[in-house]
Parts: sequence; C-alpha cells; structure tokens
Amino acid sequence: MDADTETIRRILEDTGDTWAVVGLSGNRARAAYGVAEVLQRFGKRVVPVHPKAEAVHGEQGYASLADIPFPVDVVDVFVNSDLAGAVADEAVAAGARAVWFQLGVVDEEAYARTRAAGLDMVMDRCPAIEIPRLG
Repeated sequence: MDADTETIRRILEDTGDTWAVVGLSGNRARAAYGVAEVLQRFGKRVVPVHPKAEAVHGEQGYASLADIPFPVDVVDVFVNSDLAGAVADEAVAAGARAVWFQLGVVDEEAYARTRAAGLDMVMDRCPAIEIPRLG
C-alpha cells in the first residue's frame, strides 16, 4: 500500500466523522453536493461551509471554518486551487485533524505547510471515489 493510500484509509476510517465541506451549497449541479451525500451515506456528519451559510443535506451551514462552534475532524476542500491554501491554513487554525483537497485542487506549498503542522492531507483525490475503492 503506498503512502497516499495509507493516508486516505486513515482519514476515511480513523480520523473522525465530522467533515466540514468547504464550497458545499444547495446547488445540486456542483460536485460537492453529490460527494457530501456519499459521505453522509458512509456515516460522516457533513458540515456545509459556504459564504451563503445555507443548510444542505439537513445540516446547518456556516460562512467560514472559524464560525463552526464544534470540533471538525476533516476539512474537505472544493474551492479553486488558488484559494485552497488559505482554507488549509484555516483548517490548521481550527484544530482539524486532516485536510482533503478534491480532484483538481492542488497546492504543493499548502500541502507542505499542512503536513508540517501535523495534519494528514491528501490532494487531487475524491472521497466518493476512494471509499468504494478501499472496500
């Protein structure tokens, strides 16, 4: 098993069940909407983080990670790569245990900073693809 696969398994199975999904709104056409649904099906609590702070999939939304009044285990990032580094830094500041950059979201410097801060991190992957792959 390669290091990335091991990290993915650890995040999905051992890191905790509260996932803040940054970029999740009520827009059903967006990838975040469907991925959040899959995460819920696999027992994760999905917390929407979006400037509109709208409720999605029955969960209260928040405008930022800093606004969430309870601990978050994983921060799943559905924003453009140029914005993702700031979200990773916010995840570290919020005390998250892991950061997950979605398919197409890549920031090598943010990856290095986040890992240096002691968090698990994967980049350019999708949990909705990885969950079935792990069995």
